[in-house]
Amino acid sequence: MIAALKFLHIAALSVWCAGLLALPVVMQVYGRHPAMRSQARYAEFRLLAHRSYTRIVTPAAVVAIAAGSGLIVALRLVDPWMLAKLAAVSGMVLVHAWLGHLVAQSGERAGDLAAGWRLPSPLIALWLGLPLMAAVLWLVLAKPDLSDLAAGLPAVLTEPQGRSLPDAVVPIR
Repeated sequence: MIAALKFLHIAALSVWCAGLLALPVVMQVYGRHPAMRSQARYAEFRLLAHRSYTRIVTPAAVVAIAAGSGLIVALRLVDPWMLAKLAAVSGMVLVHAWLGHLVAQSGERAGDLAAGWRLPSPLIALWLGLPLMAAVLWLVLAKPDLSDLAAGLPAVLTEPQGRSLPDAVVPIR
């Protein structure tokens, strides 16, 4: 069971990271190419970007996060390095969402081809995503002792507070 979850997690994470690296490059190089000024070529680019984001990259992200969550529960991982890894993965999710926004914006402006060039450079996602991916890889492989860093956090973040959730937050009672 654990081996299957690890395999699924690593495979999905590999596809997700590859998509986070390839999609900005495709959007920058292919989407901003002068040949994209024709409506037919722009429609081809839009279809490529939309389908790769919605049918490959996003499902891989969901599977990677679900399998990783299963591993955390199955292995009972609560070490500080794992919490740091989850923070880096959260950053990857934000980069993923921003790329989705750019893909959606490029499609909504299909009638105005020049508007596609006014979008922020998708290569910003590379500058944000690469360090996050490197941090995840380093944290998983090195498993550094971050207990000194965790000891410096306020007690409200490190100790149970002994309170129940407010009724407004709990959907079912």
